[in-house]
Amino acid sequence: MPHLTKDTRHRMTITLNGKQRSGFAEPRLLLTDFLRHELGATGTHVGCEHGVCGACTIRLDGEAVRGCLTLAVQVNGRRIDTIEGLSRDDGSFSVLQAAMARNHALQCGFCTAGILMSLDHFLTENPDADEAAVRDMLSGHLCRCTGYTGIVRAALETIADKKKERDETHV
Repeated sequence: MPHLTKDTRHRMTITLNGKQRSGFAEPRLLLTDFLRHELGATGTHVGCEHGVCGACTIRLDGEAVRGCLTLAVQVNGRRIDTIEGLSRDDGSFSVLQAAMARNHALQCGFCTAGILMSLDHFLTENPDADEAAVRDMLSGHLCRCTGYTGIVRAALETIADKKKERDETHV
């Protein structure tokens, strides 16, 4: 194995939002910086750089993770989903994104991408979550603008909409 120095760059290939993408990363480069500066996926925001605020949340092989706590070289060959891939194939909002808009669940928008990625993963894993569970999940995100009320309403509306959709398909 070659000796790695801080200037060694590695060719990285990932599946980003369903499409294969390649770029270069130094061993110490954070995934957030790789996504934003090397691949142009600027929807993933960098907040605290300590994994506390949740603004950098992405999905790595289907699991919600903090991009600022992950090195880019750790994800070579893996699947990454970011906020840019959350909308429908035709570009329209997902059910969750539409609910966030209807419930005025964002203001400045800085934390929104991370919250949406976490909520999307959480609601997929917990399709019948109640308000307490939603609030508990959101406790891992810092939003200074909204007070979380609209975000919780949007999540509960999404749960209800998806339940109705499931019930209609099983009739």
